[in-house]
Amino acid sequence: MKLDNANILITGGTLGIGHATADLLIKHGANVAITGRDEKRTHKAARSLGAFPIVADVADYGDVKHTFTTFMNEFGHLDVLINNAGIGIYKPLDELTIADFEQVYRVNVYGAAMMAASAAKIFKKQNYGNIINIGSTAATKGGEGGSVYASSKAALRSMTQSWQAELRKYNVRVMLINPSEVTTAFGREDREERHAQPNKLRGQEIAWAIKSALEMDNRGFIPELAVWATNPF
Repeated sequence: MKLDNANILITGGTLGIGHATADLLIKHGANVAITGRDEKRTHKAARSLGAFPIVADVADYGDVKHTFTTFMNEFGHLDVLINNAGIGIYKPLDELTIADFEQVYRVNVYGAAMMAASAAKIFKKQNYGNIINIGSTAATKGGEGGSVYASSKAALRSMTQSWQAELRKYNVRVMLINPSEVTTAFGREDREERHAQPNKLRGQEIAWAIKSALEMDNRGFIPELAVWATNPF
């Protein structure tokens, strides 16, 4: 697809991968809206990027409806949904609670699904569209303390495959990007970005992968792409 003048919606676009992706896509001519839960942070990020701000929580279905109503009123049509919003909880198995699963799944699984469901209605009418889900390499191999987070991303991976099977006949490309560790604010309660490290991925590497996947001619798509740090040790 051509990024110039494409209309793109990115969830969780105030920090990290979402912010880096919005920045890169805008620099290549796209019209981008970002969502965020914090009104002040969302508007500040949008101003710095030149993006359109939508204050919304993907875990709230009322906010999901508000997001799409606001987006369509502003842009008229949608070319790309990037399901980037995500949270994580890491605990030993014997310390887990139902609340831990509910908190993470409401964002990483239910929120992503409801965002995609709304986008699918638009894309099926258009007979065209793109959904990019930001997964994790944890989806393919769990690790110590990762019961909640890894399983949520495994669910997203399975949903991605289901949506691919369902939407290809409508010329809709559904793609999964699986980053390994990225130096963002992910997992931090203070929501402050971690400093970049030479041997760790940044949001920019994932943004590059997203841009490249989108720019492939529309006759083809990359079902799943993993991005690893070359030498994380």
